[in-house]
Amino acid sequence: MSTLTSADGTTIAYRKTGSGPAIIVVSNVAEDHTGVAGLAAALSEHFTVISFDRRGRGASGDPQPYDPAREIEDIAALIEVAGGSAALTSGSGGSGLTLDAASALGGKVTGVYLYEPPFIVDDSRPPAPADYVEHLEALVGAGKRSEAVEYFMTRMIRVPAEYLPAMKEDPSWDEMAKYAHTYAYDARILRGLQEGKPLPADRWSIDAPIAVSVGSNGEDFIRAGAAALAETLPNVTVLTLPGQDHSAFWMAPEPVAEQAREFLLGRG
Repeated sequence: MSTLTSADGTTIAYRKTGSGPAIIVVSNVAEDHTGVAGLAAALSEHFTVISFDRRGRGASGDPQPYDPAREIEDIAALIEVAGGSAALTSGSGGSGLTLDAASALGGKVTGVYLYEPPFIVDDSRPPAPADYVEHLEALVGAGKRSEAVEYFMTRMIRVPAEYLPAMKEDPSWDEMAKYAHTYAYDARILRGLQEGKPLPADRWSIDAPIAVSVGSNGEDFIRAGAAALAETLPNVTVLTLPGQDHSAFWMAPEPVAEQAREFLLGRG
């Protein structure tokens, strides 16, 4: 891992692999750069790939109070490491930050590939609770990290309660509890995007081409969110990834990377 110093003085750890046009992989909630290692490896066949520990994760710093704007500054610093411009990619909950960064950084972002943004724009599934951020912060502040993970899993992922005991036996649960504070971080970023209402018309201004991919086995609310983004921004292409569901960004990195390559670079 290499490190850089972001605009506010925070250390950000990152890994650079491969060769070709630059792409930055933005990880999801409750994971460091290792969570997207499979996709980074697959992309490195055609791209110079930068994966990194978002602040509050891995070897990166976590100054308080948390401010989503600082994460955009982190991505800006990584783009400088990449040579001044880069494409961005993310899956699920990292999509909000990725779009915010693409909007803020303008011409430095050459393209965007998103896999299944979890936007809730209609009544096809329940929205995020109104006090979602505050409840997560209260649980973590009280040292109830496992309870924060359980709250996220049941209220947002909508995992049936009977599955939780087995999930808690898996080592991955402890890793999620370690990063439980990041659920509130991403929830702050996703505010206004998961409320069962139309996407805000004035949040993003992005000229770069954007692909929003949905697995053919994906949920209806994900498909509705992708269509809503295409209606909100001018340069959005909605794609389908055959035979995949929401887990593909992590569990099926090769077809995700191939689709991203085709969109961002073309078949040539």
